[in-house]
Amino acid sequence: MTTASRPAFKRVWFITGASRGIGALIAQAALADGNAVVATGRNVEPIVARLGDSPALLPLRLDVTDEAQARAAVDAALARFGRLDVLVNNAGFGLLGAVEESRDADVRRMYDTNVFGLLNVTRAALPAMRARRSGHVVNISSIGGYRGSAGFGVYCSTKFAVEGLTEALHRELEPLGIHATVVEPGYFRTDFLDASSLVVAPDVIDDYDATAGAVRRRAAGLNRRQPGDPERLAAALVSLVDAPHPPLRLPLGTDTLKAIAEKNAFVEQETEAWRALSASTDFSS
Repeated sequence: MTTASRPAFKRVWFITGASRGIGALIAQAALADGNAVVATGRNVEPIVARLGDSPALLPLRLDVTDEAQARAAVDAALARFGRLDVLVNNAGFGLLGAVEESRDADVRRMYDTNVFGLLNVTRAALPAMRARRSGHVVNISSIGGYRGSAGFGVYCSTKFAVEGLTEALHRELEPLGIHATVVEPGYFRTDFLDASSLVVAPDVIDDYDATAGAVRRRAAGLNRRQPGDPERLAAALVSLVDAPHPPLRLPLGTDTLKAIAEKNAFVEQETEAWRALSASTDFSS
């Protein structure tokens, strides 16, 4: 398809993990807003079944842990639509269990997807954005990316990594006309707590029953009863991308707002309590 024959779209979005859950809803909202969408996932069939056949949609099979696949997917997107305006790094999964209960294989697999996979896709997409001095990288983090939680410690650590990467990207890309935002959803009523998105550590240590064990039980009871509306989350991302001056961080959900306020207050209180010792480590002038 030549540039002259390409239909006009508001923006071109590239979304990972778009075969179900929040990713699929974001793709749906972006299409409804008049955008073209490159919807990627390990399985293409659910994407086509959900989003249909449209000149605005390019469904692609993508395992984000495969760097060559990420580059090929971006090349296919550019060949179809000519540009990339929005990258949504959404692919990822969770691990429920105390840090000590978490098996090495599960931890490494989660880092491969949540962190290294995000880096693979971001590195593949940025050259096209830099060439146009325009674009928006949206990284989906979590309430757990701002505040670590018993029972989700290793998962939270992957999202802390996403937060740090996005802060750096924000500083590196802003002079080039490219935005970077980390989105911090709280508990939304998706399949995140289902077996399809959440690995539960099989090893249970009784000493953690009151902490990580309590979180295991609470998560089972919260599944499909989360307070957040995922369709409103998807609509919020469209509003985010439309904003002329998007934020570095976008918390979503009153539970996230509450958690951020509580952590900020704790950090301020603890820092003040230990200020003298903290300040004592400089060289004496």
